[in-house]
Amino acid sequence: MDTLANILDKIDSVVWGPIMLVFLVGTGIFLTIRLNFLPWRKLPRALKVLFSAESRKTDKGQGDISPFSALMTALAGTIGTGNIVGVATAMITGGPGALVWMWIAAAFGISTKYAECALAIKYRQKNEKGEMCGGPMYTIRNAFKHKGFAVFLAGAFAVFTVLASFGIGNMSQANSISSSLQSTFSVPAWVTGIVLAVLTGIIIFGGIKSISKVSSVLVPVMAVFYIVAGLIVIFANYKNIPAGLGTIWSMAFGGKAIAGGIAGTVTASVMDSIRYGVSRGVFSNEAGLGSAAISASAVTTDNHVSQGYINMCGTFIDTIIVCSITGLVIASSGMLGAVDDSGKMLEGAQLTIASFQTVLGKPGAIVVSIGILLFAWSTILGWEYQGEKALEYLFKKRIVCYIYRVVFAVMVYFGSVAALDIAWSFSDIANGLMAVPNLISLIVLSGVLRKDTLGDHKAARLERRRGI
Repeated sequence: MDTLANILDKIDSVVWGPIMLVFLVGTGIFLTIRLNFLPWRKLPRALKVLFSAESRKTDKGQGDISPFSALMTALAGTIGTGNIVGVATAMITGGPGALVWMWIAAAFGISTKYAECALAIKYRQKNEKGEMCGGPMYTIRNAFKHKGFAVFLAGAFAVFTVLASFGIGNMSQANSISSSLQSTFSVPAWVTGIVLAVLTGIIIFGGIKSISKVSSVLVPVMAVFYIVAGLIVIFANYKNIPAGLGTIWSMAFGGKAIAGGIAGTVTASVMDSIRYGVSRGVFSNEAGLGSAAISASAVTTDNHVSQGYINMCGTFIDTIIVCSITGLVIASSGMLGAVDDSGKMLEGAQLTIASFQTVLGKPGAIVVSIGILLFAWSTILGWEYQGEKALEYLFKKRIVCYIYRVVFAVMVYFGSVAALDIAWSFSDIANGLMAVPNLISLIVLSGVLRKDTLGDHKAARLERRRGI
């Protein structure tokens, strides 16, 4: 068993190694330039449209849910433990400078997220129940001219998505919830597992409309709750912000650097900052993995370009806002490099909790625990839909999807009560491999996307000139 774990760890390090990170960020840079920086230029307006009453309507085009609900469902799948635990881990293993590289990766990830979502909506189709089905698997199959290669690539993406849905989208999230509730509120893991499994089962059996309704409430509430609590800590530690930001920037670009904490030090090179910042950033917002494009395809819209702009806001909200809150809380708290009573350096959720407690005290642990609960559970709901649609693509039978829902809910319980390191490593590999078919499709179809994007931009500009 140990040998298998070591083998999976080595494969995991290769899959999420420098080549993959360069592929992910490089594709984002390529798309940003090829699209004339329009995703960046349109971001302010896209955010404005997202939070308008218009985005909650379903009167334009075909689809199952509103533009706002589509983004919230996609965000439900991406905002998870990576925003709390992942950021803290990155700042320990990659130094505080990793936060800068998370921002850089997210900036180009905005273009990647726009591209994968816009294309998914363009090439989506209806199933036998009249529901919209889309995502990289449909994009590849319906858009690629070489059908043999398309079938293989699309099938590979769907298989990797189903596998990843049980690990990174299910068991690892459930385990984070049960561990957090047990340490903070002394709730037994089996109790958490049963409650989570039952609630998850009730919601996912309602389909995309049920999932989107919960996500449309849960995601905004949890984001506002966490952001407000984080800002309180940051403002209370305002005297430390200049030094904290200075350390972040110096360690991101300044060769080898050391950041001192209360009773320890964090040492990292520029390469460590880049590696862990980019990888944890991608883990958090999933730009380039193609998962969010599956949820985006359910939207009611008649314009895949405009909806692509709305969905790219997810990367901005996930990383630039939520992850930054966690990073700045840690940087301004003075807890980076601190050790526990046994002399072990604080990391992961422990570090984030300790940072919040510098201002909020015991309630700080409660804030982080509730944040993990809501963030991780929303990820479970979002990933169920994505995994189910990938399975539907592979088997085309509804009964298989119903069986999947039952198995998925049961696995939430097992994830809560068991330490399944091998399963998580396997799913992490599958999660990374999802990016390969998706990124290939984005590069191959970049010409089509460029034509649509620039055409929409010219049409919108012409309408403004006419006063429409």
